[in-house]
Amino acid sequence: MAEVAPGIAHQSRDLPNPPKIGGFVSFSSCDYPGQLACVVFLSGCPWRCHYCHNPHLQKRETVPGVPVWAELLGWLEQRRGLLDAVVFCGGEPLAEKHLPAMLRDVKAMGFKAALHTGGAYPARLAHCLPYLDWVGFDVKTGFADYLNVTLVPRSGDPALASLQQVIGSGVAFECRTTIHPQLHDEAALLALGETLAGLGVQDYALQRFRPQGTASPLLGSQPLPAGYPSAATTAALAERFPRFCVRND
Repeated sequence: MAEVAPGIAHQSRDLPNPPKIGGFVSFSSCDYPGQLACVVFLSGCPWRCHYCHNPHLQKRETVPGVPVWAELLGWLEQRRGLLDAVVFCGGEPLAEKHLPAMLRDVKAMGFKAALHTGGAYPARLAHCLPYLDWVGFDVKTGFADYLNVTLVPRSGDPALASLQQVIGSGVAFECRTTIHPQLHDEAALLALGETLAGLGVQDYALQRFRPQGTASPLLGSQPLPAGYPSAATTAALAERFPRFCVRND
């Protein structure tokens, strides 16, 4: 990695307890719609979702061999004009207490900043929103039923509070739900769509469960059954949102 260029006032370069980075992807064209980005994976998540594809990032620890934040800042200095944005995901990136400072670093270099989050920490999200250009918000299920997905009681409460903050902020965002018939029957999907539309969500996506990288005994290792979700359900959801899609990954 390149050294951090002199003369740049990076907010989080020399912190005594530096950010815990769990992974890094130098180029992505799909993690921030319409933007060429790199992706920084931050370690730590309080939830244990059945369909989690990054269980190795659930613990709050630095992953050996991954660049530290100061190194990534130096690398980013060399990518001005080549990349549009930096995307932070996890784990749950809001578990990282230095995330607001990291976002300031990114914005100071002229990059757009995006966040993939489930909204587990609404207080920290409030400090991040002024620096964000786009949010991909993971809605697990109906907010009263989050325990069934996250295995953590009342986890829907901070998620709802965070989503309401995002909606009220004016920051561009998308909501998406990873679906599996063991977690979401057709009635639950329709009820969730009604809830989100009522909150003012404009962009919504269903993401079909993929077993790769997961370790849930409930969901198993098989792909989703054919015909799920039904055409009637997807058509009804499409009517509720200006922009709606079903993704295979």
